[in-house]
Amino acid sequence: MTRLHAVLGPPDQVIRWLEATWAVGDAALVLAEDGPPQARTDVLDRLRPTTLTELAPDQPARERHLPDPRPIADDIRLVVATSGSTGAPKGVELTEPALAAATDASLARLGAQAGERWALALPLHHVAGIAVVRRAWALDTDPVPALQRDQLATVDAEHVALVPTQLARALDDRVDLARFRTILLGGGAASADLLARARSAGATVVVSYGMTETAGGCVYDGHPLDGVDVEVGADELIRVRGPMLFRSYRDDPGATAAAFDGDRFITGDRGRWHDGRLQILGRADEVVVSGGENIPLAPVVAALRSHPGVTDAAATGRPDPTWGQALVAVVVPADPQHPPDLGALRAHVRQRLPSHHAPRYLAIVARLPRDHLGKLGKDAVDGLAARAT
Repeated sequence: MTRLHAVLGPPDQVIRWLEATWAVGDAALVLAEDGPPQARTDVLDRLRPTTLTELAPDQPARERHLPDPRPIADDIRLVVATSGSTGAPKGVELTEPALAAATDASLARLGAQAGERWALALPLHHVAGIAVVRRAWALDTDPVPALQRDQLATVDAEHVALVPTQLARALDDRVDLARFRTILLGGGAASADLLARARSAGATVVVSYGMTETAGGCVYDGHPLDGVDVEVGADELIRVRGPMLFRSYRDDPGATAAAFDGDRFITGDRGRWHDGRLQILGRADEVVVSGGENIPLAPVVAALRSHPGVTDAAATGRPDPTWGQALVAVVVPADPQHPPDLGALRAHVRQRLPSHHAPRYLAIVARLPRDHLGKLGKDAVDGLAARAT
């Protein structure tokens, strides 16, 4: 009978633990090593694994059985707790065939060869980190650690997966990115300026789109991987069908049923086809309704980031007695001593988007609280926006 085991520890030890766990046909749940203890407790309480193994350098593994474990289907090999940026985390259950299909399709599209190495720069509690490990194993190599910022400059590998924040930092650090055969970029939208900088530096960047429920990226540079069928409906919602789709949300049949339209997974993202490529327009629920106008946040953020005085930006809505919701820009300035003012940003946005897309309030911050994958939680952005003037 398959059991679900949780693990907490350094990446090199977790990788060996994963190999042993999967070798006996059990399922794995990797916990965030640097996350707050209460968050780990919440994940364990919600997903109910059989055991928790704690790993530490130069110490024997500590395994303890947990109370009231829940059964799991025999073909599930990985459970990933989603980020929970818009609600409580879900446990995404992925089968061995789904993980294998994602690995094979990725390597085939990239033209990766046996013996080539992958740098591991993404955490293992995210599906993107697990995907790197499995790609390396499929090429008969081991992943090469590069989780620390300074390791990327010296890591000996042909391929690496990064998020936009990491790519931007590597460019700032003058890392020689041209030496990588592939930089697989995912985990969030990358600005056109960032991609142009990277490619000017000689980097071979492949932009991926996907999520935990698709076992990682399933669309590369706007083109679905082999075996993946992407549909964009009249509602602009992206729906995906393919062998790498997840099986279910753990112990949540209602959420599982709501996530599918027949055999297609409803991603919750908006998109469109342009010149044969899939363009991502943002989350369907990332819309502010202000004065009766629907304002999608993704293009607003892109416009804010294109301002020369802005290095990073987010946008959200807050309650307003006149407009219902008012659009708020949260901006990291390029020069903290001379940040752009609201009038300049409104004018900049209006040059690119309809006038009602211009923010009505502005919060200047030193940085945005992004996670390991460069993502922002809605609650964090709303908290910053509450201070806007």
